[in-house]
Amino acid sequence: MISRIDLRGAAFPEGGIDRDLLPRAELDVEAALEKVRPICDDVRHRGTAALIDYAHRFDGVTIERVRVPAAALESALAELDPAVRAALEESIRRARLVHRDQRRADHTTQVVPGGTVTERWVPVERVGLYVPGGRSVYPSSVVMNVVPAQEAGVASMAVASPPQAEFGGLPHPTILAACALLGVDEVYAAGGAQAVAMFAYGTEDCRPAAMVTGPGNIWVAAAKRLLKGRIGIDAEAGPTEIAVLADATADPVHVAADLISQAEHDPLAASVLVTDSEELAAAVEKELEVQVGATKHVADRIGPALAGRQSGIVLVDGLEQGLAVVDAYAAEHLEIQTEDAAAVAARVRNAGAIFVGAYAPVSLGDYAAGSNHVLPTGGCACHSSGLSVQSFLRGIHVVDYTRDALAEIAGHVVTLAEAEDLPAHGAAVKARFDWKVPPSK
Repeated sequence: MISRIDLRGAAFPEGGIDRDLLPRAELDVEAALEKVRPICDDVRHRGTAALIDYAHRFDGVTIERVRVPAAALESALAELDPAVRAALEESIRRARLVHRDQRRADHTTQVVPGGTVTERWVPVERVGLYVPGGRSVYPSSVVMNVVPAQEAGVASMAVASPPQAEFGGLPHPTILAACALLGVDEVYAAGGAQAVAMFAYGTEDCRPAAMVTGPGNIWVAAAKRLLKGRIGIDAEAGPTEIAVLADATADPVHVAADLISQAEHDPLAASVLVTDSEELAAAVEKELEVQVGATKHVADRIGPALAGRQSGIVLVDGLEQGLAVVDAYAAEHLEIQTEDAAAVAARVRNAGAIFVGAYAPVSLGDYAAGSNHVLPTGGCACHSSGLSVQSFLRGIHVVDYTRDALAEIAGHVVTLAEAEDLPAHGAAVKARFDWKVPPSK
């Protein structure tokens, strides 16, 4: 059901483990680029008409308009299961607690008397938030996109989610209800690359956005890569990943359940266990057989995901080697189920989010830990962060110098300008002093 990779006895080079030795899904975003390019160009030129055509072609629905009517949002919220509403409200409350504390304050540094530099944090004006549809419904992704944007102070936001044939060409009603619960009234029935293009170029119904965020499939990732520069992006999120670093103290029931929990997202989802305990590895394999047989989505998602090349049990010599492996893997979600898990977690450098101990499963973070579940995948956690309030803020330096403060540094500015053969730069300073620049101290 799941393969093994035995790294025991392997000598790691000084630069760390070769990532190619570790399980990873094959995701050819470059190949997908050429397929999404004409779609994005079509949306650019035909706008809403193109979106309607792609809804029929890709989603199998016939729609007359793309923007979701306000009445549909209100109806979805009114008809929402009270238990689901209560769970979403608590998820929102916890996410607000965490994300509100992330908001940075403006900071002014006095460089010299009369000379200051202020870093001012300004939210992007408008964002497009993508919420996946298809195999599953993700109201939690509405929460994870909208809450940090709201806490950052974004003035205008729109949500896009694929149209569903089952619901008359509208996005899933639980998605609509979550939008209404958060006060988002601009929602579009659009999915895939065409939704990203809608946010990038705008249509008759949708103003262009400065940025697009949210997880999606390979077509969404390819469109983000193609249109990056035209529109800001959070990351090229691919299939979900979980890595579990565990020792002999871990409970194989917990580990197996957590590996399965992420495998049920997608047949390309990655579930990886890194352990120095062969006994735990064997026990987890047995538990997988038992638990998979008793769960849903086995044939179309969980089975292919666990059996795929992107999943596996990695055997290591000890904790040090295990840490090297998980840092090289840079998982979207990393669980630490070891003795003194908090101390081990503090040593991890590369992960989208870290879940410490037996009672912090990834599922908690997916819904109600207060953390964000829009996280870097495919090893990108070694250089990128998950979605947060900071994703929607831009730091702007405000430079404020008096005449005396400029005079004090003017000689150095002129010297550096001339050293770079940019005399006009120096002349711009000289002009403020009738071409007479006092020597810098």
